[in-house]
Amino acid sequence: MKKLRGVLGTGSLLFASAVGAQVQDMPGGPKVNQLNLPQGVTPIAHDIMWLHWMILIICTVIFIGVFGVMLYSIVRHRKSRGAVASKFHEHLGIEVAWTIIPFLIVIGMALPATRTVVAMKDTSSSDLTVKVTGYQWKWGYEYIDGPAAGVNFISTLSTPNEQITGAEPRGQFYLMEVDNELVVPVDKKVRIVLTAADVIHAWMVPDFGVKQDAVPGFLRDTWFRAEKIGTYRGQCAELCGKNHAFMPIVVKVVSQADYEKWAAEKKKAMAGAADDPTKTMSKEDLMARGEKVFASNCVACHQANGKGLPNTFPALDGDVKYLLAPMKGQILTVLNGHPGTAMAAFRDQLNDVEIASVITYTRNAWGNAGKGPDPIVQPSNVTALR
Repeated sequence: MKKLRGVLGTGSLLFASAVGAQVQDMPGGPKVNQLNLPQGVTPIAHDIMWLHWMILIICTVIFIGVFGVMLYSIVRHRKSRGAVASKFHEHLGIEVAWTIIPFLIVIGMALPATRTVVAMKDTSSSDLTVKVTGYQWKWGYEYIDGPAAGVNFISTLSTPNEQITGAEPRGQFYLMEVDNELVVPVDKKVRIVLTAADVIHAWMVPDFGVKQDAVPGFLRDTWFRAEKIGTYRGQCAELCGKNHAFMPIVVKVVSQADYEKWAAEKKKAMAGAADDPTKTMSKEDLMARGEKVFASNCVACHQANGKGLPNTFPALDGDVKYLLAPMKGQILTVLNGHPGTAMAAFRDQLNDVEIASVITYTRNAWGNAGKGPDPIVQPSNVTALR
């Protein structure tokens, strides 16, 4: 039952910060002043809601029954009324009753709960499989089969930084919006295969009744079958570091025809945007591309001014160990990260053009100004060290 409570109950807590800033319901998310679990749009979510109410009612009846008898006994059999307690050593009927009745109650709760837990883990006969990888602090999606087979992308928080800092009013989807949504067809069994590249994350969407940990080095799976077209929102539900609160999940459920159309368009866009790592790029192109990559992947730790966070994340501005030194050390650092630190490996998140661009940007931005050796790094330099 602890697992069942965590699936949807945790969602209300995680959504609280996002909802608190709103004055209207968030489509696909919690409602303002919501006290109950969400109704959900999957069979598992419906089963969890039913179990929630069934067990709550049983517990309420037991509470009323037990404390009602206690209160009645205290009032009617108090000493001031001359009540004298009966004395007996044992009573077969009472002993049988207080053994059989709790046993039947537990079995009555355990059987449907067990059936639901088993159903939650049955990922067989899926119509679609998506591999989901948790990163600090974003989600990577890769479609394994179906019309979108081969499509992959990174999904990152898209709430403007001005809203987070308070420079602008918070929008309706504050901290619950992403640049790339996971798109799936309605009424299809979608299997989610989860892993993580750095620390433990958890993929949680309350309306789907889904909450599954993503553990580095392991593959865990879960599933959902959305019965209603719409957009549904969740968050990472496992404390995963500094930007844990900025790791939302957005799933867009569409018709089968719209899904196939989206898959075709996504494949076409990926083919058109494919980077050529053998191409020699100009400094201007590298800088422009690198600034965008830095804003999406690096600014959270190293800050927009490159100053980092003292004693936590090192400054890039003026760094003589990597940025104002030969390119090899910085390339290997971006590719492989630093084990034991918050510096993640980006070899599976960014391609060679993106890595070369962001390295070139950091070596020429702020006070670095291209002063060190190798101010320009080409994609081929990254490829050679990958």
